[in-house]
Amino acid sequence: MLGQHGRGLTKALFTPLALAMARVGITPDMLTVAGTVLTVGVAVATLPQGRFLAGPPLLALALVGDSFDGILARATGRSSVFGAFLDSTLDRLADGAVFASLAAWAALTMRTDSAALRTVTVVLALACIVLAAAVPYARARAESIGATASVGIAERTDRLVVALVAAFTVGLGAPQWVLSAALGYVALASFATVVQRIVAVRRQVHGRTRLAAGDGEPEEGA
Repeated sequence: MLGQHGRGLTKALFTPLALAMARVGITPDMLTVAGTVLTVGVAVATLPQGRFLAGPPLLALALVGDSFDGILARATGRSSVFGAFLDSTLDRLADGAVFASLAAWAALTMRTDSAALRTVTVVLALACIVLAAAVPYARARAESIGATASVGIAERTDRLVVALVAAFTVGLGAPQWVLSAALGYVALASFATVVQRIVAVRRQVHGRTRLAAGDGEPEEGA
């Protein structure tokens, strides 16, 4: 949901900068790879150590910058099937790095007297990794069978914003369970999004099946 509004804002703000990049020879694929490397590097270098005042803001900048490849591709007419594939694939690596780094923080750095809270936080972070991959996979599989599955309450931007804002809040001094709760929300919302997409595709497939069956029946009076 946040992603839909954010894409419009970043397009308006950053198209001139994207065009300037194009003039010096920067391509959308270059930006895709660079953004992924930056995201993974920042996540691994900051989040497992609990550097929540530095990591989330830097990752937020990387998240904003991640939109540059699409803006550049559209502004220069260089959108391609491979570019979309590359962007989607590398996004999964970036998301995995963020949530895996939070899982590492919970397992290795989280300061709590509650072993249960630590365990739950690790499990939730790992669940976020799996479900963050399942959400776009459901959409990709839907498109492969001619359906659409763009519905859902937890797009990529939503998931990352919730997790990073919670981490930054903990860095400011909030209780650590705030991040645990945020990871729980991300996992639950991601699961709900997968279910929403399954239901949407089921309706479309069954609708086509009924339509095909109806087309094959003789008309009344024939």
